[in-house]
Amino acid sequence: MNHSERLAAFIALGQRLHHLTEDEKADLFSRARNNNSWFDAPNVASALDGIARLLEEDSLRAWAGCYPAEPPTPRAVGVVMAGNIPLVGFHDLLCVVLSGHYLLAKPSSDDKFLMHWIVDELTRLEPRIAERITFVERLNAADAFIATGSDNTGRYFEYYFRNKPNLIRRNRTSLAILTGQETPAELAALGADIFQYYGLGCRNVSKLLVPQDYRFDTLLDNLQTWERVLEQNRYQNNYDYNKSILLVNRVPHFDNGFVLLTESAQLVSPISVVHYGTYTGEADLRQQLAQVAEQTQCIVSAGGQIPGSFAFGQAQCPGVSDYADGVDTMAFLTSLP
Repeated sequence: MNHSERLAAFIALGQRLHHLTEDEKADLFSRARNNNSWFDAPNVASALDGIARLLEEDSLRAWAGCYPAEPPTPRAVGVVMAGNIPLVGFHDLLCVVLSGHYLLAKPSSDDKFLMHWIVDELTRLEPRIAERITFVERLNAADAFIATGSDNTGRYFEYYFRNKPNLIRRNRTSLAILTGQETPAELAALGADIFQYYGLGCRNVSKLLVPQDYRFDTLLDNLQTWERVLEQNRYQNNYDYNKSILLVNRVPHFDNGFVLLTESAQLVSPISVVHYGTYTGEADLRQQLAQVAEQTQCIVSAGGQIPGSFAFGQAQCPGVSDYADGVDTMAFLTSLP
């Protein structure tokens, strides 16, 4: 298959995702949740919508046109996929196949069903692409590697894959910057950045940066539309547990009945908890952001007014060129010898 044919296959997949029937969705959502109880219908639907947006023809062609159409020598690229949110490994699949290489995919057990399903859909649309994608348990045959995991597994990956080209990703999280001037609608939109996928993704906001005199009551009131997260038993259990820990240890916190806000220097917060820190002015804010840049996936602010940030509600809507960890996956793949 040439580049144009591979591109056409992914465009067709995007159109297919846009036109799933209600019966197909119901069956898919049920099976996905049986594989992973965090993957409920709203979250799987959001993931599918996000992939469909990535595969819209005009933006996909424009993005793909920025890179060489074919590699000098096609390589077998082993990809260790994460499984924290539905189909989080799809962008790597897209990059490897579209760049002209062969994918050896090792999906997470938490997301195995959906990854197999979407590859099946792709190969039904274009059977020839099946030779480009192989699911494996071991990556011994790979010529290069892309791996996503925790900081601990990242060190393991670096050692294990040290003799071949590799792109290793570690823990990252996302921040929201508040000024106290946000509208109720903007604060409500921030709820999607915090609660979509129950806070399990690296693009979920786990820490707020606020002015020193910030009052949290308006924020907590405007997040109430997300109270439905308590319908997920595992989220409810996390909320109950983390609330009890804060109470027993007498840690000051804010609580609106389904999310806990507490001041902390830590970026990553437990499920159902959002950390916050304060800043004294623009210079202090810039300094704090610079200090945590290597651990930050993305930043959100009202209207995306902070340079380099997304608007509230857009953290989970990355474009096809919004690469994980800010590292250009396609540049890595197209540079392989």
